[in-house]
Amino acid sequence: MTLIGLAYNQKPEPSELAGPLSEGGRQEDGELPRPDEEPPSKILELSIAELIARDEFAEWDSPATIAAVESALSHLGKVVRLEANEDFPERLRQTRPDIVFNIAEGFYGVNREAHVPAICEFFGIPYSGSDPFTLSLCLDKARTKETLTFRGVPTPKFAVVEKIEDLEDAPESLKLPLFVKPLHEGSSKGITDANLCWDRAHLLRQTEFLLENYKQPVLVEEYLPGKEFTCAVLGNGMDATVLPIVGMNFESLPKGALPIYSYDAKFVWDRPENPLDIFQCPARITRELRASIERVTLDAFRVLGCRDWARIDVRLDAAGVPNVLEVNPLPGILPDPADNSCLPKAARAAGIGYEELIQSCLK
Repeated sequence: MTLIGLAYNQKPEPSELAGPLSEGGRQEDGELPRPDEEPPSKILELSIAELIARDEFAEWDSPATIAAVESALSHLGKVVRLEANEDFPERLRQTRPDIVFNIAEGFYGVNREAHVPAICEFFGIPYSGSDPFTLSLCLDKARTKETLTFRGVPTPKFAVVEKIEDLEDAPESLKLPLFVKPLHEGSSKGITDANLCWDRAHLLRQTEFLLENYKQPVLVEEYLPGKEFTCAVLGNGMDATVLPIVGMNFESLPKGALPIYSYDAKFVWDRPENPLDIFQCPARITRELRASIERVTLDAFRVLGCRDWARIDVRLDAAGVPNVLEVNPLPGILPDPADNSCLPKAARAAGIGYEELIQSCLK
């Protein structure tokens, strides 16, 4: 019987640092709030310590997700759990599974998502998903965009700010409004409505906040005004396919929220007792636009060397051209259909159940 190692990081018990807004509502006419309006993130009045602490483990998986993945894999062999902590290398060496199913996001450093596959390679053990190079590349938003740009894949113009003095030169060629975010984070960590900067004073203030509190460079990129989509990819090379495209329904966000899939949109406002109708799948778009989004998605998947599966975020520019925002080769895979999780939702729309999705990645 095949011995399958399940590599994961388990999310600690959640602490409720902020509740959902008391009032819901919809943005009128698609207009963006101006700087003098209070975005919902500010209304919550979180302290800086709470804002940073609440998303520390956002990328890790819940016990329910880990159990669901284990159950799916158990149909293909015997599963042994290998938590990706300091004991992982020794446990892997002792267990010697035939293959490792990797959903571990890691914790420390800019190469954290590459740790598990790199250790697997060291011991000569096969693993699912992308290799260490691709995982490190995709966690660096600037290196990802440089690679995409070099290979002709559209992505918003950008600059990297390592210290606040860099703002004096680098972004001068970029057009306002600008969007800022930590360079080495996923799961919308560090992403709030305050990251959309309408003027240079706001840009300076928010960039300084991110530099000081996330202890890493900041990506500054031109904000694209068009619709946003997230695309799930399964397969490898020329056989990779895009599952039904997910359109982002930003009208479901609380009144005053910007059309951004922020940390609040993912984890604060979207509650089990009051879920957001944020995902539209399949997206209601023209055949031509769908083909264009699928083309740029697969181009990014192949150019960056992604394997088995990935989630790629795409947004339209002012001319309606799809641009790649980010590439996540370790996509979220929440098992509950009531949860907003792109890859499982897109799979269900394609007639692929959760267990079949997990098994197809391993196969």
